[in-house]
Amino acid sequence: MTDEQEIRTLIENWVTAVHTGDLATVLADHAPDIVMFDVPPPYDGVRGLDAYRETWPGFFEWQRSGATFALESLEVTAGSDVAFAFALLRCGTPDENPSLRLRLTIGLRKTGDRWTVTHEHHSFPHDDVPPAVATADVRSILDHWTTDTATRDLDALMDPIAEDVVSYEVNGNYAGKPAVREVCKSGLESTTAPITFTTPDTVVKASGNLAIAWGIDHVTTAGVDTESRSTRVFTHTPQGWQLIHQHLSYPSTS
Repeated sequence: MTDEQEIRTLIENWVTAVHTGDLATVLADHAPDIVMFDVPPPYDGVRGLDAYRETWPGFFEWQRSGATFALESLEVTAGSDVAFAFALLRCGTPDENPSLRLRLTIGLRKTGDRWTVTHEHHSFPHDDVPPAVATADVRSILDHWTTDTATRDLDALMDPIAEDVVSYEVNGNYAGKPAVREVCKSGLESTTAPITFTTPDTVVKASGNLAIAWGIDHVTTAGVDTESRSTRVFTHTPQGWQLIHQHLSYPSTS
């Protein structure tokens, strides 16, 4: 097998693994110091294999909704110890623009007789965030809120919240990130018992730089389970997706 054929097989296996959610194979053949420039932020890249690993669970969740991730074209050029490849992939759901293609450039180096990926660059050819990427990003925020609530990491909970957020909470209306921070802080400090926050049935719809998520929030602490209705609006900024509005309520019992 030539170097070009070996690299082509490596990339084809990676694409298949991404589509099937096989994280072990996605990570295989990637260097510990990999740098990835992805469609979503951070704009200076995802650096290191641990950070690279963390980008995939949200994308896999979106893939399970019926999305496509498949090679359409691939070109490989290999030297004696470095190589690069560029490709176009179909990446989207059936209701999205059928002509939209994900652009991919990969850099590799050879150590001994093994090729490893040292750089990936993913992009779409327009300014708006593709719905598939936006949906995965927003779901990732919700998943991180689950983890951050369990660890009571207030700073992490606040990270994706816009400075001018407006939040209609169950117990009042709040404007601005500092006010919402105090609400969250009060909730975390209301008990020493473990707290879980999940949004298992949330629906996310996105277009351009705007995304809306709605569903039922589940909060459990001290043996008490609480469910509330939630609607959240996110906008895409240079810092990533930011929550600009949320509306939480209980249904009336009267």
